[in-house]
Amino acid sequence: STMFLVTLSGGIASGKSSVVAVLQELGCAVIDADVIAREVVQPHFKAYQQIVRYFGTKILLENGEINREALGCIIFNQPEKRQLLNSITHPEIQKEMLKQVLKYFVLGYRYVILDIPLLFETKKLLKFMKYRVLVYCDPPTQRARLMKRNGLSQGEAEARIASQLPLDEKRKLASHIIDNSGDWESTRQQVLKLHAQLEDSLDFLWARLAVGTVVAGLGGLVYLLLLHFIS
Repeated sequence: STMFLVTLSGGIASGKSSVVAVLQELGCAVIDADVIAREVVQPHFKAYQQIVRYFGTKILLENGEINREALGCIIFNQPEKRQLLNSITHPEIQKEMLKQVLKYFVLGYRYVILDIPLLFETKKLLKFMKYRVLVYCDPPTQRARLMKRNGLSQGEAEARIASQLPLDEKRKLASHIIDNSGDWESTRQQVLKLHAQLEDSLDFLWARLAVGTVVAGLGGLVYLLLLHFIS
């Protein structure tokens, strides 16, 4: 069952990281796709070897790690190479995310939050999510926050925002909205309310009971086999 999967997304300067921090403080299981994306290109991962094979050692730092800035420059204006990189990294990212989801499932978490920044742009994983949470703020507020945070001009900020799917479009695909247009306390209360709603959800109860029954049945079978061989 995929009923326990909750995705969290937003837009640049919408405040998603702050919302994630609150959820983590509340003890929620959060899987950060960006963190995993950085991990799977480390030297001891399969994706690292493939990237070096296709892009060459010129993308490596002195310590052997991948120079993300140099790699970014290569794929920025070359869609075919960007597609190649994605074909290498995305399967590894998804494998690692699945491992973490299964870990939290076994540990008994009621739900797992997948922090996927470009979820609404790609739409590939939307069908697997029970709830789709969007951290939203109105466009003028988003632009003002980005200008202040990054020291950008209005034109520069608008260009960066335009590179993503507009938040108003993402709203149409979301099941829950956390409006971060106002003061932080208002946003925090919305996060607490969402957390309470998800904690009270019984959507995943039957799936967990089914898995528990299967595990108990296998345990009983192993026990009977052991008795048979001992006797």
